Amino acid sequence: MKVLFINNDGGGFADHIEIPDGTTVEQLFQQRVPHGKPADYLIRVNRQPTSRDAVLQPGDRISITPTKIEGAVSSLPRKGIVWEPVHGSIRCMRCPVS
Repeated sequence: MKVLFINNDGGGFADHIEIPDGTTVEQLFQQRVPHGKPADYLIRVNRQPTSRDAVLQPGDRISITPTKIEGAVSSLPRKGIVWEPVHGSIRCMRCPVS
């Protein structure tokens, strides 16, 4: 059967793929992201959260998006830094204004 697989890991891509009838979300994840742990990804079928044992149907849209990106810096405030709202965003009071 054919499904749309959207992989947002790394460069990301979307493609229609052939999978065997009865394939579960967990089986597809293990085939397509063998190095990953499911807990580190947001996995959706037809834009809805799903369970690992959900059986995929023809025409389903499966997206796999990492929740942790290597090398990314957290945007959460750090202790000792004062933050203030600026036109819908946040800036650090210690940082020079450009």
